[in-house]
Amino acid sequence: MINSNRKLYSHLLGLCIGPWGLTYNMSITTPMPRLTSSDRKKQILEVATELFGRHGFDGVTTRQIADGAGITEAMVFRHFATKDDLYWEVLSCKSAPDEVKKRLEERLQTDVEPLEIFTAIARYVLNRNMQDPAKSRLLLFSALENHRLSQRFFKTYMSEWYELLASYIRRQMEEGKFRKVDPVLAARGFVGMVFHHYLVQELFGGGKYQSYDVEEVAQTMAELWLNGICEPEHELQTTLSGSRSRKTPLALSSSEEI
Repeated sequence: MINSNRKLYSHLLGLCIGPWGLTYNMSITTPMPRLTSSDRKKQILEVATELFGRHGFDGVTTRQIADGAGITEAMVFRHFATKDDLYWEVLSCKSAPDEVKKRLEERLQTDVEPLEIFTAIARYVLNRNMQDPAKSRLLLFSALENHRLSQRFFKTYMSEWYELLASYIRRQMEEGKFRKVDPVLAARGFVGMVFHHYLVQELFGGGKYQSYDVEEVAQTMAELWLNGICEPEHELQTTLSGSRSRKTPLALSSSEEI
């Protein structure tokens, strides 16, 4: 009777009791499709990005990443030799695409008004960070943990953006339009002002108390910065309607990107 009940119970569980008292899974399952090497790597990166973005580099183990991806830890190391390599790949994926940098570089070589250029830059910084908040969290975590990869990320990706903008500022100084200041410091000042607004709104909770239109913020930040760096004869003038312009108003598209 006991054995009969045991067999019935095992059958209900989809198990079969073998002659040696061992249990075998007899339930019909659909095998999980095997991922290609590139898809598996992408999956690991997605899981790692989520975990690193929430807990930082030191707060996550490769075992946790493997568990999150439903694979073995050995599989993680098959795609990434070390945890540092995995973290660097996560950070690299968050860098701006090369075509964006190319568009900015081309635009900075034109005679487009500085207000339009800096408004577009501010708009891009705000939109990109709001659309991908994990990027800023990852960079802040790596910096706060004094992780060496944050310095490598700055040197590899961020410094070239600052230098690109600094070159434009330097040229404006040579033409007598901007005051004589450290161009790299000026570039950092502008980007830092815009990024700080994003941090206050999105990470520190400011957005719960007051909301801002991205286009309004982008143009206001550009105006404030330009009125501080422009030579007096090139400062933005306030019209009776309250809008700023130089000789003619600039039409800015809200969908415009660098």
